[in-house]
Amino acid sequence: MNSAGILAEAFERIKETVHAAVEGLPPDMLNARLDEDANSIAWLVWHLTRVQDDHVSDAAGTEQVWFSEDWASRFELPLPEDSTGYGHSSEQVGSVEVASGDLLLGYYDAVHEQSLAFVHGLDGRALDRVVDEAWSPPVTLGVRLISVLSDDLQHAGQAAFVRGALERR
Repeated sequence: MNSAGILAEAFERIKETVHAAVEGLPPDMLNARLDEDANSIAWLVWHLTRVQDDHVSDAAGTEQVWFSEDWASRFELPLPEDSTGYGHSSEQVGSVEVASGDLLLGYYDAVHEQSLAFVHGLDGRALDRVVDEAWSPPVTLGVRLISVLSDDLQHAGQAAFVRGALERR
Protein backbone atom coordinates (compact mmCIF):
# COMPACT_ATOMS: atom_id res chain seq x y z
CA MET A 1 0.00 0.00 0.00
CA ASN A 2 1.36 3.42 -0.91
CA SER A 3 1.12 6.62 1.15
CA ALA A 4 -2.06 7.77 -0.63
CA GLY A 5 -3.71 4.44 0.17
CA ILE A 6 -2.74 4.68 3.83
CA LEU A 7 -4.13 8.21 4.11
CA ALA A 8 -7.35 7.24 2.33
CA GLU A 9 -7.81 4.26 4.66
CA ALA A 10 -7.34 6.50 7.69
CA PHE A 11 -9.96 8.96 6.40
CA GLU A 12 -12.34 6.00 5.80
CA ARG A 13 -11.92 4.95 9.46
CA ILE A 14 -13.00 8.42 10.55
CA LYS A 15 -16.06 8.20 8.30
CA GLU A 16 -17.11 4.88 9.83
CA THR A 17 -16.82 6.28 13.35
CA VAL A 18 -18.64 9.53 12.52
CA HIS A 19 -21.53 7.69 10.89
CA ALA A 20 -21.80 5.24 13.80
CA ALA A 21 -21.93 8.16 16.26
CA VAL A 22 -24.61 10.11 14.38
CA GLU A 23 -26.90 7.77 12.45
CA GLY A 24 -30.36 7.22 13.88
CA LEU A 25 -30.12 9.82 16.64
CA PRO A 26 -32.87 12.41 17.06
CA PRO A 27 -31.87 16.10 17.24
CA ASP A 28 -32.30 16.26 21.02
CA MET A 29 -29.60 13.61 21.46
CA LEU A 30 -27.30 15.11 18.82
CA ASN A 31 -27.49 18.48 20.58
CA ALA A 32 -27.41 17.15 24.16
CA ARG A 33 -24.46 17.93 26.41
CA LEU A 34 -23.49 15.61 29.27
CA ASP A 35 -23.06 18.71 31.43
CA GLU A 36 -23.20 22.46 30.79
CA ASP A 37 -19.59 22.61 29.60
CA ALA A 38 -19.42 19.35 27.64
CA ASN A 39 -19.27 19.06 23.86
CA SER A 40 -22.34 17.69 22.09
CA ILE A 41 -22.20 15.16 19.28
CA ALA A 42 -23.38 17.94 16.95
CA TRP A 43 -20.49 20.21 17.96
CA LEU A 44 -17.89 17.43 17.86
CA VAL A 45 -18.83 16.26 14.37
CA TRP A 46 -19.31 19.81 13.04
CA HIS A 47 -15.91 20.83 14.48
CA LEU A 48 -13.96 17.83 13.19
CA THR A 49 -15.52 18.36 9.78
CA ARG A 50 -14.79 22.10 9.76
CA VAL A 51 -11.14 21.48 10.69
CA GLN A 52 -10.76 18.81 8.02
CA ASP A 53 -12.44 21.06 5.45
CA ASP A 54 -10.30 24.07 6.40
CA HIS A 55 -6.95 22.29 6.58
CA VAL A 56 -7.27 19.92 3.63
CA SER A 57 -8.72 22.55 1.29
CA ASP A 58 -5.91 24.93 2.25
CA ALA A 59 -3.29 22.28 1.48
CA ALA A 60 -5.04 21.32 -1.77
CA GLY A 61 -5.50 24.91 -2.88
CA THR A 62 -9.27 24.48 -3.19
CA GLU A 63 -12.23 26.31 -1.70
CA GLN A 64 -13.72 24.89 1.48
CA VAL A 65 -16.85 22.80 0.93
CA TRP A 66 -18.40 24.89 3.74
CA PHE A 67 -18.46 27.83 1.31
CA SER A 68 -18.48 26.23 -2.15
CA GLU A 69 -21.58 24.13 -1.38
CA ASP A 70 -23.13 26.75 0.94
CA TRP A 71 -23.17 24.60 4.06
CA ALA A 72 -22.65 27.76 6.13
CA SER A 73 -26.17 28.98 5.35
CA ARG A 74 -27.68 25.50 5.74
CA PHE A 75 -26.38 25.24 9.31
CA GLU A 76 -27.58 28.76 10.22
CA LEU A 77 -25.17 29.03 13.15
CA PRO A 78 -24.90 32.22 15.22
CA LEU A 79 -21.12 32.23 14.70
CA PRO A 80 -18.71 33.91 12.32
CA GLU A 81 -19.08 32.17 8.97
CA ASP A 82 -15.43 31.04 8.95
CA SER A 83 -15.56 29.57 12.45
CA THR A 84 -14.10 26.08 12.85
CA GLY A 85 -14.73 25.60 16.55
CA TYR A 86 -11.10 26.11 17.54
CA GLY A 87 -11.01 27.98 20.84
CA HIS A 88 -14.78 27.99 21.27
CA SER A 89 -16.21 28.98 24.62
CA SER A 90 -18.81 26.81 26.31
CA GLU A 91 -21.49 29.22 25.08
CA GLN A 92 -20.27 28.95 21.50
CA VAL A 93 -20.18 25.14 21.74
CA GLY A 94 -23.79 25.23 22.93
CA SER A 95 -24.81 27.38 19.98
CA VAL A 96 -23.94 24.62 17.51
CA GLU A 97 -27.24 22.80 17.19
CA VAL A 98 -28.59 20.80 14.28
CA ALA A 99 -32.11 19.89 13.18
CA SER A 100 -31.02 16.46 11.95
CA GLY A 101 -28.18 14.02 11.64
CA ASP A 102 -28.62 14.25 7.87
CA LEU A 103 -27.31 17.81 7.98
CA LEU A 104 -24.19 16.78 9.89
CA LEU A 105 -23.55 13.72 7.74
CA GLY A 106 -24.27 15.57 4.51
CA TYR A 107 -21.59 18.12 5.27
CA TYR A 108 -19.21 15.50 6.64
CA ASP A 109 -19.61 13.25 3.57
CA ALA A 110 -19.03 16.16 1.17
CA VAL A 111 -15.80 17.08 2.97
CA HIS A 112 -14.77 13.43 3.14
CA GLU A 113 -15.15 13.06 -0.63
CA GLN A 114 -13.09 16.20 -1.30
CA SER A 115 -10.40 14.98 1.11
CA LEU A 116 -10.26 11.55 -0.56
CA ALA A 117 -10.00 13.09 -4.01
CA PHE A 118 -7.02 15.10 -2.80
CA VAL A 119 -5.14 12.31 -1.00
CA HIS A 120 -5.65 9.81 -3.82
CA GLY A 121 -3.59 12.08 -6.05
CA LEU A 122 -0.60 12.27 -3.68
CA ASP A 123 2.69 10.46 -3.79
CA GLY A 124 5.35 10.22 -1.09
CA ARG A 125 7.26 13.24 -2.40
CA ALA A 126 4.19 15.47 -2.14
CA LEU A 127 4.01 14.85 1.60
CA ASP A 128 7.31 16.70 2.10
CA ARG A 129 5.93 19.97 0.66
CA VAL A 130 5.83 22.77 3.26
CA VAL A 131 2.25 24.01 3.74
CA ASP A 132 2.67 26.28 6.77
CA GLU A 133 5.78 28.29 7.55
CA ALA A 134 4.28 29.87 10.69
CA TRP A 135 5.71 27.04 12.81
CA SER A 136 9.24 26.02 13.67
CA PRO A 137 9.98 23.71 12.03
CA PRO A 138 7.65 24.51 9.11
CA VAL A 139 4.70 22.13 8.71
CA THR A 140 4.79 19.72 5.79
CA LEU A 141 1.74 18.33 4.03
CA GLY A 142 2.36 14.93 5.63
CA VAL A 143 2.46 16.40 9.12
CA ARG A 144 -0.66 18.51 8.44
CA LEU A 145 -2.64 15.49 7.23
CA ILE A 146 -1.56 13.39 10.22
CA SER A 147 -2.61 16.26 12.49
CA VAL A 148 -6.06 16.37 10.85
CA LEU A 149 -6.42 12.60 11.09
CA SER A 150 -5.40 12.55 14.74
CA ASP A 151 -7.73 15.40 15.71
CA ASP A 152 -10.63 13.94 13.75
CA LEU A 153 -10.20 10.44 15.18
CA GLN A 154 -10.14 11.82 18.71
CA HIS A 155 -13.30 13.89 18.19
CA ALA A 156 -15.10 11.05 16.41
CA GLY A 157 -14.27 8.78 19.34
CA GLN A 158 -15.54 11.44 21.75
CA ALA A 159 -18.81 11.64 19.79
CA ALA A 160 -19.15 7.85 20.03
CA PHE A 161 -18.55 8.05 23.77
CA VAL A 162 -21.18 10.78 24.18
CA ARG A 163 -23.66 8.70 22.18
CA GLY A 164 -23.05 5.70 24.46
CA ALA A 165 -23.45 7.79 27.60
CA LEU A 166 -26.69 9.33 26.31
CA GLU A 167 -28.13 5.95 25.29
CA ARG A 168 -27.48 4.57 28.77
CA ARG A 169 -29.37 7.43 30.46
